[in-house]
Amino acid sequence: MPLITAPVTSPPVTEPPGGGPPIRLPEIGYATVRYIDPAGTVWPLTDEPAGWFTLADGVSGLGAASYVLTADAHPRGGERLRHVQAQARAIVWPLYVYGGTHVEFIGRWRALADAFTSTLRPGPGGEPVAGVLEISRPDGSTRRINVFYREGFEGRGVRGSGIVSDVAILTLWCEDPYWVDAIPVSIHRESGAAGDFLVPYPTVSSSQVLGETVVANPGGVQVWPTWTVTGPASLITFTRQDTGAAFTLDPGETAHGPLLPGEKVVISTDPPRVRYQDGTPDGSNWIGALNWPAADLWSLPPGETPVSFQLDGAGAGSAVDLTFHPRYETA
Repeated sequence: MPLITAPVTSPPVTEPPGGGPPIRLPEIGYATVRYIDPAGTVWPLTDEPAGWFTLADGVSGLGAASYVLTADAHPRGGERLRHVQAQARAIVWPLYVYGGTHVEFIGRWRALADAFTSTLRPGPGGEPVAGVLEISRPDGSTRRINVFYREGFEGRGVRGSGIVSDVAILTLWCEDPYWVDAIPVSIHRESGAAGDFLVPYPTVSSSQVLGETVVANPGGVQVWPTWTVTGPASLITFTRQDTGAAFTLDPGETAHGPLLPGEKVVISTDPPRVRYQDGTPDGSNWIGALNWPAADLWSLPPGETPVSFQLDGAGAGSAVDLTFHPRYETA
């Protein structure tokens, strides 16, 4: 998937804010690209005054993921597809780095090299932490992907002598090949205040918390959502109605007991993770409170999916928040 198309006559366009001078996409507008290293430092990759910029003609790896197909021979001839496995992605990103003097150039070269190779160093948990490559398009959309440095920061001498300029042709490895939207989709459902059914006349409260809803995934790839439940609640069940897949969290299986008003528990579906928010950095591990082995921490396919969630022991303030970042094949 090209970042830049062939040159043509372009109509007037407006430049989006932030990111420095962007890459011009003929007939489309501007795109800005930035890299965020594991420490959170932002490195604009389309900002020529910064002392480096992207050689967009050499960018590759922004299109659809590659797949391995597993098939079985069919007795009547041909094959039948049995399994599809998306493969890790490799992105090639050329950077031209320069300076007014050798000292200025080499300072920029070293800083960029450290920013990318830091993805291979142990993080706070002892494991390497990915950087983020982020591309913002003229329509206001921003997609990002986690990247690890693989190779390319040795200099090529293609457009520079290595004295005041040089080119690094980076290869960035992505363990998850899909791009994600920078802005998450969030759905909030909250219980209203309890009231007497007969006072002042027969009434029925909203069933959106203790009932059914439809969740829309605007992306092109399935996602695994994160659920945040706010108490009070004594038993929590989430069901995907089109497949019947479901999982239940029973706080009574923990030493804490049912969730009290205002207390929160966060359920991540990929990888499976349940954390009670008790004020510690990671929260208390409640993974054992799921109804294993029957628990099916289901995903959301593209499009609309009917789901239901039930909070036993719910009351005023009980709430469910569902959050996910839509995923896409391309940048």
